[in-house]
Amino acid sequence: MTSTTQAPGRFAEYFVVCGLDISSGLEPDQLSGDHLQYQPLQRSYKSKVLAHFPESNEWSPFNKDAVGMLCLPKGLSFRTQKDSREPVFHSFIITREDGSRTYGAAVTFYEEVKNKQICLAMQSLHAMHQAELCNNPTKTITMTRITETDYWDNPQANLRPGHTKLSDYNLNNDVLYASKCICVIMQQPFIQPARKFLLQIYEAVASNENPPLPLESYIYNILYEVPVPPVGRSMKFTSVKLPIVCQRPGSSELPLCDYSFRELFSLLSVHNVVQLFTCALLENQILLLCTDYQRLMLVAECLSVLLFPFTWQHVYVPILPASMLHFLDAPVPFIMGLHSSGKEDRSQLCLPNEASLCFVDVDNHVVETPEDLPEFPYKSEFILEISQVLDRFNISTDSDKDLGFHEPESNSNSIQGSSYDLYGLQNNLNAINAAMQQDESFDTESPSSGSEVSSRRDSQTSLTIPSKSEFLRTNEFVSKVAAIAKRTGVIKSISDFDDVAKKTEAEKETKFNKGDVDELTFNSAIREMFCYRFVQMFRNYESFVIQPNQDMDAWLNAREQMQNFDKAAFLSDQPDAAIPFLSAFIETQMFTTQIDNKIVANWEEMDPNLKIFESRIDGYKTRNTDPTGSVKTPNYEHATSVNDYGKLTLEGTMYSSLYPRHKSKAQWRRKDRQHQHAEHLQLKRDQREVYLADKHMRKWLKYIQEARIKSVRTPQLLDMSPAVMAQTNWKFVEGLLKECRVKTKRMLVEKMGQEAVELGHGEVKLTGVEENTLIASLCDLLERIWSHGLQTKQGKSALWSHLLAYQDMRVRKDSSPDPNFLVPIKASTSLPLDWLRGAFKFKLFQSFVKDLSPDSPLLGHRRRGSGLPDPVLPPVPTDLTHDIRKIQSMKDVKTDVGYARAWIRLALERKLLSKHLKELLSDYELCKSRYKRYAFLRSDDEKEQFLFYLLSLNAVDYFCFTNSFNTTTMTYKVLLFVSRKFNSATTANPWISVAGEHGDTGIIQLPKNAVELTFEHRNLGVLSTVRIGHDNSGISPKWMIDYILVRNELTGHTFKFSCGRWLGKGVDDGSLERLLVGELIPTNMDTEDIMTSCRTPPCQRSPVTIRKSMGTPQKTTIPQIQEMLTDAVNNIVKYFYKPEKERGSLTLLLCGERGLVQCLDQVFQYGFKSTRLFRNNFFIWDFIEKVSTYFESVDNDDEGKRGPQDERHARRMFCHFVKKINNTSNNIGKDGKFQLLMCLGVRDHLLTLWIPQIASTPVTYSMYEDNSLLKDRSSVVFLVQIIGALREFNVTLEASLIKGLDL
Repeated sequence: MTSTTQAPGRFAEYFVVCGLDISSGLEPDQLSGDHLQYQPLQRSYKSKVLAHFPESNEWSPFNKDAVGMLCLPKGLSFRTQKDSREPVFHSFIITREDGSRTYGAAVTFYEEVKNKQICLAMQSLHAMHQAELCNNPTKTITMTRITETDYWDNPQANLRPGHTKLSDYNLNNDVLYASKCICVIMQQPFIQPARKFLLQIYEAVASNENPPLPLESYIYNILYEVPVPPVGRSMKFTSVKLPIVCQRPGSSELPLCDYSFRELFSLLSVHNVVQLFTCALLENQILLLCTDYQRLMLVAECLSVLLFPFTWQHVYVPILPASMLHFLDAPVPFIMGLHSSGKEDRSQLCLPNEASLCFVDVDNHVVETPEDLPEFPYKSEFILEISQVLDRFNISTDSDKDLGFHEPESNSNSIQGSSYDLYGLQNNLNAINAAMQQDESFDTESPSSGSEVSSRRDSQTSLTIPSKSEFLRTNEFVSKVAAIAKRTGVIKSISDFDDVAKKTEAEKETKFNKGDVDELTFNSAIREMFCYRFVQMFRNYESFVIQPNQDMDAWLNAREQMQNFDKAAFLSDQPDAAIPFLSAFIETQMFTTQIDNKIVANWEEMDPNLKIFESRIDGYKTRNTDPTGSVKTPNYEHATSVNDYGKLTLEGTMYSSLYPRHKSKAQWRRKDRQHQHAEHLQLKRDQREVYLADKHMRKWLKYIQEARIKSVRTPQLLDMSPAVMAQTNWKFVEGLLKECRVKTKRMLVEKMGQEAVELGHGEVKLTGVEENTLIASLCDLLERIWSHGLQTKQGKSALWSHLLAYQDMRVRKDSSPDPNFLVPIKASTSLPLDWLRGAFKFKLFQSFVKDLSPDSPLLGHRRRGSGLPDPVLPPVPTDLTHDIRKIQSMKDVKTDVGYARAWIRLALERKLLSKHLKELLSDYELCKSRYKRYAFLRSDDEKEQFLFYLLSLNAVDYFCFTNSFNTTTMTYKVLLFVSRKFNSATTANPWISVAGEHGDTGIIQLPKNAVELTFEHRNLGVLSTVRIGHDNSGISPKWMIDYILVRNELTGHTFKFSCGRWLGKGVDDGSLERLLVGELIPTNMDTEDIMTSCRTPPCQRSPVTIRKSMGTPQKTTIPQIQEMLTDAVNNIVKYFYKPEKERGSLTLLLCGERGLVQCLDQVFQYGFKSTRLFRNNFFIWDFIEKVSTYFESVDNDDEGKRGPQDERHARRMFCHFVKKINNTSNNIGKDGKFQLLMCLGVRDHLLTLWIPQIASTPVTYSMYEDNSLLKDRSSVVFLVQIIGALREFNVTLEASLIKGLDL
């Protein structure tokens, strides 16, 4: 059904009749599955399109297979006179590969089978079935697993409460009925008018009264003479019994939707609708399950239109035929509707992928959402607002009541139990088609005219039903009542009864029209409320669109490599509560397409949906602009125009189409469709629809169509040939591989930032998108890959079940150990350490090391001057089963999906994801047993590329596991490396405290002279600081620490904390404890390299220590110090401009290497006279204490009291901090005290007030040389200006820095 030319605006394009083909007989419907275990009346049989008119349209060729399948989705069914045979209406949709849609409306009913061969065939099938049951009496109908053949089971499951079960068929006693369907195909979703038209056609056929005109006239009228209503106008056209009204929204209104939101909320409740809406926005897979086809369409279409102005860009099949059930394992986002028999249990539905699936059980009012679904912004307020509108329209949301499909009252009595067929109409249509092809003419006396239809109908029954007027005149009871009415003056004649009846019908019609208007009003109100949420969320989105600077051709050619939206800046402008949802939503295809449409509007006509949305945003800004011209941005604002939502639907002139007339064959082919449309409408130029046909639009549409065809938007219906199936699955595989390439590249660009820009991968503005969103997207992709082509589902996560299966296989193999695995090794044997690591497991390796002699090269050299050997840091196992066991031991994960996502995050953080998956997929037999041949995981070339893309993620560091599982208990290993030059064994009692982003351990006592410690603690996050100290007890308490290594045994991250200072009174600066700042060691560094790559110089050291350990230092110049300080301040400024989750450690920027405190230490060290003028060695803290004493004297002086208020406040705070630090932190050395004071000055924004006053004190002039930085006025001004850049930020210090100080 690919459109080749521009379609004219007609109401309907095809009229279709589907049902039993007598010439083919009873053919089992192979596409609906094998139903031989059921009774013949319960089985599905093959149906065909019996007739359709016209034969074809050049703008929309007729897809016979798709229409036939969707008219009767479960095939042909049979009933007897003892069974329910109520007609059922349902609509459907056909989505083409280019994304365009065609709508259908169908009425299915039962028609008596008069063909003796069909009846005999049914009788034979029953006899065979009974014989089989007699031969195997124990045979029962079982459904232990819902498969492709079991989804569509016996039709009796669709019976409503109170209906009888299907019975056996007896040729002599029973009347056989077969299902039949009449349908109209439309370009626009005028569902309710089409429903009314079909029901009136059906009633005319079922009725014994002749219609005013032959039925062909009404069908011709709706196909050729009834146009699509003009934009913003209503139209009335004539049908068999009553006129039908349809309305088309105006250009400023939301697009057409002819489904009832009243029923949607009654079925699913407000909360469930919002949850389902959220899943659709985030492009999760959505599966609808219901016993009613029309409800499947209603929920899917209502959900689709609520996305406005965005459009669903993926697979959309609201009614999934039986032949397409294998597409449930499609590894792409989809909205699919699955018909249910009403008997299946939720656990019986074998869905391949449930990790990112939103499952909707419409009948039971249940919506199951994926785990970790972000909450829609202001969800509770939104639900409350919707509930208030429902109350205003008197709509109950009680989901517990049974909500069946109710036909209009006018249909129920006249349809039930009638005897009828549509062969006459079918033959008429076929005759017309044949006559048109042969260019014959016919008139109203032809055999296919309405008179013959009437005579044929009259011959089917001997019962003559009198007309209403005749009944009133002849009925005795009515005559008596009429006589009484005449005497009382109520009526003048008996004919007044007929007038009263007509008046009642007219009033009923008026009420019915009012009901339509009320429904349109409510639908519009609900849709406007949902649209208003997008208006408020994206009111300023245009400011973040990155407009191209090239022409359209160049932009289209480079489209996939370009980013068109500044996501980082947009998210930074949003409230914190909305960021989890918005960060995921702006990564979706529907949002990307919307931004593309915005950019394309630079070259051609704006997309109609986007134009409406832009007008809503303009209205919002107008209403919320204050007198100063700024737009107010309330957190949540109720939609303000609910009372006006329905008014637009009543505006515009009612247009009446041509009245149907008797048609000749020549008239059916007389005029071209488009010309006739223009003749009847007689519209003004400004009222006609404008089709965009300029060259830019054609280019854009061609680009979009090609992109959609490359991806599988909707699988081809019915064509189940191996070639088509292979092509479709190949598209799935290609799509998954492309998605993997795009996602991994995006993750690298986001993490690498400026480095990625230098490599030509994008713009620096892209670095702000939250890492967690991209990781969650990768988890979803891996789940979809592992669900594609799955043979048998085991658990909700296909990936985790595969991992467990691999683990079980490894356990079975390891249960039979290799006799050559353990080989005795002499203690003096010199073997490579790497060989031992591969040959022995961790514990075996430890025990082996203990047995080695002290001189063994395997133990490593003993450090010179130290009585202790180097501590051993064995590698963390990197095999797949080790990580699986670690994830299984996590107590805060409860589901298979949670385990799978935790494993992915752990493997990614350890840079083992590609390695682990390669090991998992290397077991060919396991993959072959679990996956079908077409599965992605069995496509060798694509699988290799997929693993290569994942391998590229090892180029950056992720903490996606550490930052996500805050409550998980972690194991940490601490190694202490004492000084190489001194025998640093201490007699004191040492202790250590480890701190990270999520907390600290508190004080942990260390055994004396121990160099290793292993402890368990709740996840500390990314480690930041270690505080190490002792109690200074014993004969020789002093302790020299080179550095400390702390490793997370689960993630393998190792942090190095450099020290290079003494601990003890009377040595160095007299510190009994030191705060060390951590540095992450690259994961690709070997364990031996880690232990031999110590950089002993500390972060801050006094001049005396520098001379003792390093000799005369290279003199640093003032410009170099200024440059270092500028870099340090800029790094802090950048820290605060990053999203919160991407900021890293502020402690490292303050106290780490080349941090702000180190730069300030250089400032105060430059030109300090401590070693030349004083016999005793002075530290900067000694200078600070002298300055504090001077400030106290100034404040007590009368002149000082008269100074500026801010200067006096700064002096008082300086003295207060110095005194508090000295009194509280006795164990901290002088350099540690200086570090703490500088951090407090940064926190309280006091440095810019302290430095000028410190520089002007006499203490500075006496303790610093003339060329010092503090004596240079211009340098002091520079210091104040550069540090002043931090005043606008709220600096929060880690608890480990201030160590409990009450400041």
